[in-house]
Amino acid sequence: MSTAYRVCDAKDSRKWAEFLAQDGQLLLPMLEAICRAEAAVDEVIDVAGRGVLEAILLLSAQEVAGPKHPGKAAPGDVRWHGRQGGIVALSDRKVRVEKPRLRRKGGSVGAEVEVPAYAAMQADGRLGQRIVEILMHGVSTRSYREVLPEIAEAAGVSKSAVSREFIDASEEALAALAARRFDDLDILIIYLDGLIFGAHHVLSAIGVDAQGRKHVLGLVEGASENAAAAKALLEDLVARGVKPGRRRLFVIDGSKALRAAIDAVYGTENPVQRCRKHKVANVTEQVPKELRDQVKASMRAAYRLEAKEGMARLRKQAEWLRTEHPTAAASLLEGLEETFTINTMGLPAPLRRCLATTNIIESPQSGVRMRTRRVTRWRDGSMALRWTATALVETETHFRRIMGHEHLWMLKSYLDSGAEVESKRKAG
Repeated sequence: MSTAYRVCDAKDSRKWAEFLAQDGQLLLPMLEAICRAEAAVDEVIDVAGRGVLEAILLLSAQEVAGPKHPGKAAPGDVRWHGRQGGIVALSDRKVRVEKPRLRRKGGSVGAEVEVPAYAAMQADGRLGQRIVEILMHGVSTRSYREVLPEIAEAAGVSKSAVSREFIDASEEALAALAARRFDDLDILIIYLDGLIFGAHHVLSAIGVDAQGRKHVLGLVEGASENAAAAKALLEDLVARGVKPGRRRLFVIDGSKALRAAIDAVYGTENPVQRCRKHKVANVTEQVPKELRDQVKASMRAAYRLEAKEGMARLRKQAEWLRTEHPTAAASLLEGLEETFTINTMGLPAPLRRCLATTNIIESPQSGVRMRTRRVTRWRDGSMALRWTATALVETETHFRRIMGHEHLWMLKSYLDSGAEVESKRKAG
């Protein structure tokens, strides 16, 4: 007796719908339950999906052992032996199912026979990545049951299992980031800044190419004030293709260790812009609250002027502060010239705003903080590195080109012309 089969394209939901609709009696109980609000749509899909999986397992078992014959012994060597629980891995979860159990006739050791479809469904290639994506949206391993009912309830995945999945995936993200090459990119700007995770610090670098696209360049364990960490990060960038052969603009938070590392690794001819936001915060912290708004407004107004005039205004402000607030005056004058570096380049205002602060790197860092805010215990520096790498790579997928990117040709021209002057100076 031959059996007629109807073959449907597994990826064409319309064909599946047409096929199932031909025998609508199968779907009426589901339709009635949905219309009467006795079951949520996702619950119906979950139950139906589990039923489909179990039906596939049953058919697969039949191919091995033949159809069931109640009350009769199976003609072949493999027999049906009841049912048992099992777990099937989907793309983003594991589902608990009941699967047929098969055994060889008269066997004891090794008598269990594998159901082929169940073995195929054990592949778990994308579960770890899905867990990473969920954890990176702010879910800690302590609260994952609230957002992963399918995994925690249907599959019984433990907190430690979720943690292991994430550790494996985050180590892969860190290794992939550390292996990136930048030989074919013309990196014009490098932003450097640090993040703090409990007692651990991570220093990171983001580069901007000549088209205005941002790239996570690398990171290292250590604070921006750590000279060894700063130098190690820059040396790693050199090893991966961001070589000292061209002049670049470095934007930093004002750390002396970073400034020294730039000179040591890339040379003294590279322009450095000190972050104005950090400078304003450092100065205003040293004055009484009633003066902070005034000092802040004066500094911001001066930064909009040409370099020579702006620095003159701030030097006068420092003289005014020196009598009663000498610490604030000293902070204002420290590194003053480098807060006006971009004012000397003849760049348009939109691009200057983008280059004046370390916001370009602090914005993705805020994404890192958002994705790690539920972590309450940082065990070691490697954990901080793994989380930072994974969160930065995830945040990088949302990067846009920098503000004023259409004017970057002007910055490139400035950097290239400066390199020519420096080359002639050395030759002379």
